[in-house]
Amino acid sequence: MLSFPAVAPSVGTALLAYTLAGCALGCCSGLVPGLHANNFAFLLAAAAPALDAPPLPLGCAMVAAGVVHTFLDVVPSLALGVTDAAMAAAALPGHTLVAEGRGREAMRLSAIGSGLALAIALPVAVVVTAGMRVTYPHLREWLPVLLAGVALSLVLTESTNRRRLAGAVSFALATALGLVALDAPTDPVVSTGGILAPLFAGLFGVPVLVDALGGAGVPPQGDARLGLSGRELTGAAAAGAGGGAAVGYLPGVSAGVAAVLALPATAGRDPTREYVVATSGANTATAVFALFAYWSFDAARSGVLVALDDAGVPAALPPLLSAVVIAGAVGAVAVVLLGDAALRVVGGLPHAQLVAAVLAGLALLSVAFAGVLGLVVCLAAAAVGFVPVRLGCRRVHLMGVLLGPLVIA
Repeated sequence: MLSFPAVAPSVGTALLAYTLAGCALGCCSGLVPGLHANNFAFLLAAAAPALDAPPLPLGCAMVAAGVVHTFLDVVPSLALGVTDAAMAAAALPGHTLVAEGRGREAMRLSAIGSGLALAIALPVAVVVTAGMRVTYPHLREWLPVLLAGVALSLVLTESTNRRRLAGAVSFALATALGLVALDAPTDPVVSTGGILAPLFAGLFGVPVLVDALGGAGVPPQGDARLGLSGRELTGAAAAGAGGGAAVGYLPGVSAGVAAVLALPATAGRDPTREYVVATSGANTATAVFALFAYWSFDAARSGVLVALDDAGVPAALPPLLSAVVIAGAVGAVAVVLLGDAALRVVGGLPHAQLVAAVLAGLALLSVAFAGVLGLVVCLAAAAVGFVPVRLGCRRVHLMGVLLGPLVIA
């Protein structure tokens, strides 16, 4: 049985205050294109000594910021990464909905997917963690084989042989990039820098933005009516949560991989909308399962949790889970309010100039987190990031940048 250590009531006010502050910071970080929750968590960890903050309340703030970020990061993705309607079929499903004038619906689908997956993941994680305590020592021995199986499943779940080949090529190129870049020496401007920021900016941000340069921007958006029933929403969110459970305890495996593993369960009447729900749900659920892994196995499976460990935050599950629940409620509301506003604002701005400014911002972030080498890595990653886009397979194969080196090692 799992046991939960108690937290003294006297610290409740401080925990709540720090949690709400973390929610506010997560709203800010989630709206910044290219700023990953991991990098933001490391910035908070670096600022901890200057704040003279107690470790546990600081941990609540970091967890809350990370969870809210998983809700809000869909906003810049949908508002800034939109291509022309002619290219919508090759864009992410959420972009397709925005191009069709259904961006407000896409925001709500994402918020509901994250919220439902969070509600599902919390009780399920208790059961899964109890089982993992028995099986994890054996899984650890076979971890490279298990991760290789995950990579193979990503390729095999492509719909055609041509796309499977494209997925394999994308994975191999990303693996080579990871082998070269992950251990490269960096000279960051900020003390908490690292090579992951430019890597992910190049792999997942730059290609979408470059394609969006030639687009017409965000078209007028229609109403927010949902195109899925309650049963379909719950099923897609449960699939995302299931994907999060499958990968949340494994190193180097992202929420994007969790979403792909959930795809077979989302092939319903409207796979585009179900994919948005499942992807958002997997993103948030993975954070929950990773938190349980941190508490149970002292294993940090995300940058947020590595930052918690660096800051000396105790693995006190009840207050950290309370921060997760509060952050989930704040994130769900914030997506709707800020997402709708972002679509209106972005739709009224000069599109090409806005996208160019975001690209420049990614370049500056790369230099800030990894120095001049960061910019080089970002450009190299962008070249690799265009491969699945041009060959017509899913971009999740680019997670080979982390998976591949772990398999080879």
